[in-house]
Amino acid sequence: MGLSQSIEDYLKAIYVLQSEGKTATTTRIANALDVSSASVTNMLKRLAKMKLLDHESYKGAKLTPAGIKIALEVLRHHRLLELYLKEIMGYSWDEVHDEAENLEHHISEQFEDKIAELLNHPTHDPHGDPIPSKDGVMPEMAQLSIADAKENVSYIIGRVKDQDPELLRYLEKIGVIPGVKIKVLEKTPFNGPIKVELEAEKEQVLGQAVASEVYLVEE
Repeated sequence: MGLSQSIEDYLKAIYVLQSEGKTATTTRIANALDVSSASVTNMLKRLAKMKLLDHESYKGAKLTPAGIKIALEVLRHHRLLELYLKEIMGYSWDEVHDEAENLEHHISEQFEDKIAELLNHPTHDPHGDPIPSKDGVMPEMAQLSIADAKENVSYIIGRVKDQDPELLRYLEKIGVIPGVKIKVLEKTPFNGPIKVELEAEKEQVLGQAVASEVYLVEE
């Protein structure tokens, strides 16, 4: 079944929302894709008729197994491309998201297989997001944000939200990148700044907006 780029984008966006534990509401989908709520409503009806999702007004959209399969294929293309662009072509990690968005719909399964083989079948992209396997198995994804982490517990940075290039450049500059050990030293009350310790006893102070975009796994 040949699907349009727009349909693939919708399925991917809904899957990402679901994987983050969020209800895929019309408003959230519209924000994720930068389209109008009316456009989302029309597309959800279309996708429901195609049996790619279930949708009830005011309850959000939920992908069917067929919809999940397609979303995982698109995500695999996207995240493999991000890693290929960074590791092989020398892109910085703040540049790869937009490039992968443009390319993900146009590569063949053979090209996907070649990239995976070249990169030794990776499980995570440059930002720490899991790469679905060829048969649709999704590796574990870091879910605990710095903002929600416990104080004085050792963690490892698992992933960083990848949509904001400016944020990625800032995080790389201060050393907050996947694989780095981190400990929350102090949380200021009333959603104030958070003091963290990185490797080599390097301290940084992060605002709530930044802390909520970085996710951890226990060491």
